[in-house]
Amino acid sequence: MTNEARPAPAATPNIEELEAQERRLVLPRFTYDDAWALGSLLVELARKRQAPVAVDIHRAGQQLFHAALPGSTPDNDAWIARKRRVVERYGCASYLVGARFRAKGTTFEASSRLDPDLYAAHGGSFPLHVEGAGVIGAVTVSGLPQLEDHRMVVEALERFTQR
Repeated sequence: MTNEARPAPAATPNIEELEAQERRLVLPRFTYDDAWALGSLLVELARKRQAPVAVDIHRAGQQLFHAALPGSTPDNDAWIARKRRVVERYGCASYLVGARFRAKGTTFEASSRLDPDLYAAHGGSFPLHVEGAGVIGAVTVSGLPQLEDHRMVVEALERFTQR
C-alpha cells in the first residue's frame, strides 16, 4: 500500500447495504468504450494502491477488458472466472451471494450444490446492470482479500457512474 490518504473502510457491509449498492449502481448503457473506461479506471486505482490484482470485464459472454498488474498471477484469472460465473448465475454480486449463504448459517460451498472448481461466491465480481436490460455482464477484480476486491469494484463503479 502507498501512503495515499484514504478513509478507513467501514465495517463489513450487511446484506441490505450490499443490495443498496446494486440498486444504486445501475448503468444507462454499457458499450465497448464504457468497458475500456471502467477497466482503465480500475487499473488506475490498483496502480495507485500498488494492488497486485487482475481486472476483467465481460458482457454477454465476451471479454471486453482484461489487465494483469504486477504481483498478480494466473491463479487470479481462475478466481475471476469462478466469481464471474456466480454473478452470471445469480444476477448479483459474488460477495452478496456469499453473504446470503452466511446469513443462513451455511456456506456457498456447502449449500449451493455448485462445483467449487467452477463457482466462487467470494467478493470481487459485480453485475453490470443496465437500465431496461438487466444484468448484461460482470466486472471483476481478483488479488486482494475478498472484501477489498469487492470495495475496489464498487468504488470504480461509483466513480464511473458519476462521470
